[in-house]
Amino acid sequence: MDPTTTGQTASATALRKPGLLINGNYGRLWAGQTISVFGDFIFDTTLVLWIAAGIARGQPWAPLAVSGIFIATTVPMVVVGPIAGVFVDRWSKRGTMLAMDALRAVLVAFLLLISGVVSLPFLPGGHLPLFWQLGVIYAVVFLLNALSQFFRPASLALTGDIVPEETQARAMGLSQTSMSIAMILGPTLAAPLFVALGPEWALVINAFSFLASFLFIQTVTAPVAARSVSDGAQASLWREFGLGLRYFLRSRVLVVLTIAATIVMFGGGALNALDYFFVTQNLHASTNLYGLIAGVMGIGLIVGSIVAGTFAQRIGLTRVVWVSLMVLAITILFYARMTDFWIAAALVGFVGIFQASLNVAVGPLLLQSAPREMIGRVSSMLNPAITLSTLAGAGLSGYLASTILRGFSATVLGMRFGPIDTILMGAGAIALVGALFAMVGLRGVRSQIQHAATATGEVATTVATVDMAPDAIMPREPVLS
Repeated sequence: MDPTTTGQTASATALRKPGLLINGNYGRLWAGQTISVFGDFIFDTTLVLWIAAGIARGQPWAPLAVSGIFIATTVPMVVVGPIAGVFVDRWSKRGTMLAMDALRAVLVAFLLLISGVVSLPFLPGGHLPLFWQLGVIYAVVFLLNALSQFFRPASLALTGDIVPEETQARAMGLSQTSMSIAMILGPTLAAPLFVALGPEWALVINAFSFLASFLFIQTVTAPVAARSVSDGAQASLWREFGLGLRYFLRSRVLVVLTIAATIVMFGGGALNALDYFFVTQNLHASTNLYGLIAGVMGIGLIVGSIVAGTFAQRIGLTRVVWVSLMVLAITILFYARMTDFWIAAALVGFVGIFQASLNVAVGPLLLQSAPREMIGRVSSMLNPAITLSTLAGAGLSGYLASTILRGFSATVLGMRFGPIDTILMGAGAIALVGALFAMVGLRGVRSQIQHAATATGEVATTVATVDMAPDAIMPREPVLS
């Protein structure tokens, strides 16, 4: 494809008034990702049911077996994610996404071999032993998530290529909306589908969702890959990784965003780990009502996605980020003091609105805070930090609730505190520190564009004269190689 022609096409697209799905390229990308995300939610729920109610049914180690899925999901984010960004920046974004979708479809289809749909030769009863079944599932989940570490930053970069900057928040809002709908419908359909038909059909649906994504992405017209080194320079994995890391550390926006998100999600990890116990013990609700919390959160996410997708760019991306973090932290503090289920559920829906606003703002902020040739590395460095912080927060809160604060009870100013709500209050306070850090660090910040030097590997910094204000668009010069 001729880069000049591509640039002219992109310019013509930007001048036209954006439609419901912004433009044809993004509309096809969005359609493929919507189908894929729906398949993912069905697949994720089915995996838990398959292990808990199938492979490990009645076994004392069933909870540990289910937690193995979580480990196999998060380890690739930390281990593979940062390095994956280097390759994503080197490769064609569209080609990377196509390859990852094809490989993920094959991996999910491979699980059909151990689901019982076919009899395996040379094995007693035609099936793998229980622990081998678990081992294969964990291995496939690990590989799927390793491939996702390449797919996600490539998808973000491709969105930046095909969507004009002034509508990028709207694009993120559309993606968040489809994900929120899938969050509600996917798990709801997965359980009866598993009970009636077994895990096989969920595997087939997810494999075909990857194929559908592949076909839609195949129709997207995109510029060729950007490179952070010149054609004459010898690319080095660690050199490019180091170049991306130095760029990341010299960007005030990226550093503040990472530190703030890490602090907030350390507190958020406690909510993830203890929310079930809070609902059943502090809110005195039945286990059946616990699932309603996720549905209310999904509704809030949909509302927040629509509102933020429309107004985030006008309000200012950095302002949306720190305001959303502030509201999330304060809401956790209020949530920890709740004793009525329905009021608490309403608060969860309110949280969903600002969680979606945060998600909608972060994507365009990353795209507008880095040159195109470093988007993969920039996005791949943020996620592992947040993941590790969430795991640490969940682990610490679980330890405190099970040991030091087990049976804890105190009354302060007429308010009674137990172990779970005390930990959640602490988590809210920690999250509030992160929100305040983001407010101070991002308020009035001036955008920075840093371009990688092609010969020496040093980072040259150019400070833009445009504030991250409501209608400001940070200048960025894509490099087509």
